[in-house]
Amino acid sequence: MIGIIKEKFENIPSLVVVDSNKQREALPTVIFFHGFTSAKEHNLTIAFLLAEKGYRVVLPDSELHGDREQETTELKRQISFWDIVLNNVKELEIIKQILDDENLILDGRIGVAGTSMGGITTSAALSQYEWIKSAVILMGSPRITTFAKTLVESFKKEGDLPITDEQIAALYNQLETCDLSLQPEKLNERPLLFWHGQQDAVVPFDHSYTFYDEVKQDYSNPEAIQFIKEQNAGHKVSRNAVLELVKWFEKYL
Repeated sequence: MIGIIKEKFENIPSLVVVDSNKQREALPTVIFFHGFTSAKEHNLTIAFLLAEKGYRVVLPDSELHGDREQETTELKRQISFWDIVLNNVKELEIIKQILDDENLILDGRIGVAGTSMGGITTSAALSQYEWIKSAVILMGSPRITTFAKTLVESFKKEGDLPITDEQIAALYNQLETCDLSLQPEKLNERPLLFWHGQQDAVVPFDHSYTFYDEVKQDYSNPEAIQFIKEQNAGHKVSRNAVLELVKWFEKYL
């Protein structure tokens, strides 16, 4: 039977989805990050399908989301978008370390995945942590500095931003340190799957596809980096994408 356990990794509220009979066993583990304005519970379908295949799946709530949602304006949360992404990257290491300390990761087999903001988090994490063995980016952008500049310009057109030019410049500098498109060698031929709808009006399809097209030549095994595009899909993960994610981790984790 697949169990859903509410846990906190330090101050990070999470769900752990795993075979109830193997709850304290070392298992291959996937940490999955949700999208902007979403929450951990919204990805239980993906977690269940992976748990059925023998994985432990950790679904954390990002800052200002789910159980961590605070009284804040929508503008404030939008302005905090990149801070949330950067915080996700830091908290990923916290979660991994706790799992390690409890001997719950089998043979270092740990994968990371996410949707939209979670996919952006995944790409940033790949630039920071060599211990990620395999990853799936669902409609996320590996070009985070470029994407941030695009969003800032669109906000400026709508009105004054409640942050200074100095703060914006500091943000860009921070993002560059974990921008996968600026350091593609950090992939080091690790298995990576992209899925993106070609009609996505939120996260640019071209960000992920052009990156994939550039780095695939660096892989000695071309099967280890794949891009699945769906011509008529927008900013919503399809069932096909979910099934392909499960197959990917079955093969590469």
